[in-house]
Amino acid sequence: MTKIERKLHKIDADGKSVGRLASQIAVILRGKNKPDFEPRLDNGDIVEVANIDKLKFTGKKLDQKNYFRYSGYPGGLKTETMRKLKQSRPDGAAEILRRAVREMLPPVRFRKTMLKRLIVK
Repeated sequence: MTKIERKLHKIDADGKSVGRLASQIAVILRGKNKPDFEPRLDNGDIVEVANIDKLKFTGKKLDQKNYFRYSGYPGGLKTETMRKLKQSRPDGAAEILRRAVREMLPPVRFRKTMLKRLIVK
C-alpha cells in the first residue's frame, strides 16, 4: 500500500451559506477532488474552517429547521430548532456545520474518521 498524502485545505466561512459550504467540505473530506478517487478508500484531505461565527443562514431556517435526537425509549424523541442549537452551545454554528457535513458524507465505516479531519475554528 502506498502512503496517503493528506493536504490541508483552509476555507473561510465568512458570508457563505451552510449547505454550500458543507457540500464543498464533504467533497474534500471524501477525496472526490483527487484524480485517484476510489469510493471504497478514505483518500480525503484535512479541512480547516475559519470565521465560523460569520456563517450565513438564509431564509427562515433558524426557526423552521429542526434537529432530532432519539434516546431509544418510548417518548424519547427530542427536537431542537437551529436557532436554539446555535444559542445553547458556545460552538453552536460549528455544530450546525458538523451535522450538515456528516449528513453529506456516505454512511460507511470510515465516516467518523473523515469527520475527525474537519477542524472548525
